[in-house]
Amino acid sequence: MDIHNDQRFAINLNVRGIQPSATLRINELSNRLKSEGKDIIKLGLGQSPFPVPERVVGALKEHAHEKDYLPVKGLKSLRESIAAYINRSERMRCTWEDVLIGPGSKELLFILQLAYYGDLLIPRPSWVSYAPQARIIGRSVHWLPTHADNNWQLTAEELDIVCRDDESRPRILILNYPSNPTGCTYTDDQLLAIANVARKYKLILLSDEIYGEVHFEGRHKSIARYYPEGTIISTGLSKWAGAGGWRLGTFIFPKELRPLQDAMAIIASETYTATSAPIQHAGITAFNGGDDIDEYLKQSRRVLKVIGEYMHRRLSDMGAVVQKPEGAFYLFPDFSSFRDRLTKKDIKTSQAFCQSLLEDTGVAILPASDFGFAPDHLGARLAFVDFDGAESLKLAGGDFADQDLGDGFVAQAGPRLVKAMDKMEAWLNSL
Repeated sequence: MDIHNDQRFAINLNVRGIQPSATLRINELSNRLKSEGKDIIKLGLGQSPFPVPERVVGALKEHAHEKDYLPVKGLKSLRESIAAYINRSERMRCTWEDVLIGPGSKELLFILQLAYYGDLLIPRPSWVSYAPQARIIGRSVHWLPTHADNNWQLTAEELDIVCRDDESRPRILILNYPSNPTGCTYTDDQLLAIANVARKYKLILLSDEIYGEVHFEGRHKSIARYYPEGTIISTGLSKWAGAGGWRLGTFIFPKELRPLQDAMAIIASETYTATSAPIQHAGITAFNGGDDIDEYLKQSRRVLKVIGEYMHRRLSDMGAVVQKPEGAFYLFPDFSSFRDRLTKKDIKTSQAFCQSLLEDTGVAILPASDFGFAPDHLGARLAFVDFDGAESLKLAGGDFADQDLGDGFVAQAGPRLVKAMDKMEAWLNSL
């Protein structure tokens, strides 16, 4: 039987040709290679290396017995905690009714595109799942050009050029900062300029601020301050609280977009129903914060900053062109200076580059083609997360509490990252 021509096995054309999520794919491949006894340094999946704060874990244990279906939009007390958190951090005046809870911000983004019929505007490079989600739903995707000399960041001018030809066309703009994959962020002036263009064309602006709390200097600012009526803030627990597997995300809506929030809740009621009850109860503790959470964030930022600066310096010294990260745990190096030497080994794409690097050295990173670039763009994303987060926090808050962190700390806290840079440097020099 030919299942390709059998209607019982018809495949949605919007899914055909789409590979599993690149970050999850590299993680599964890395784990398989490790299970075969190979030494794999996992710099592919962007999973926080830090443990969930102890008090938050305690709250989860305390509420493990909670088994009821919760309201579709989320537990009221959690929504109140998130509203208070946003109001503290962003000096806003949102209420609990403006908050929608979901099983990860990834799921919320998906149902946003189901609820709102509009083109998706994505700066290139961007996180690996934005465009595939739009393709699955059947939305048009427009990649917005950015440039390395501007830290791969969207400019108001480029946004205006894309929108001006059809001013009334419905669109969703996704702005993610600090950025996955670059680690770079925006200045106040840049945010204000983009906000003015978004307002001019009445864009729905999804501000993906999942890495906001791991801005190295703790100075993240939401574009919602400048375009409050059209901005949805997206955040969660996965990146700043180390709770990726818990799957708790949240969207904070302006009152002007309440009908969109309600439409998403209808879709949620017919799909995932509600987010896990114990996780929601524990989330209250995380978003309420406290001195212990503040200290956890302070030390996390110190650790990520020194490691990011170390990795940036090592990659630059190798001959890669790479922007200095300002937050998150990513770098986006360009290896085009090695193109001639790579071509001689029949390595002509970023996919081939990463595959050869993995096979020859055991260092797993992701190709630029997964982030919106043409295959021959010899860039890659590196997630500097293969280190013991719990031990690094203990060191940073203990032996290194009263001193600036440097290479000595990196060597002690992140030996596998040092090893990865040594292996990559030797491999590039051998070309």
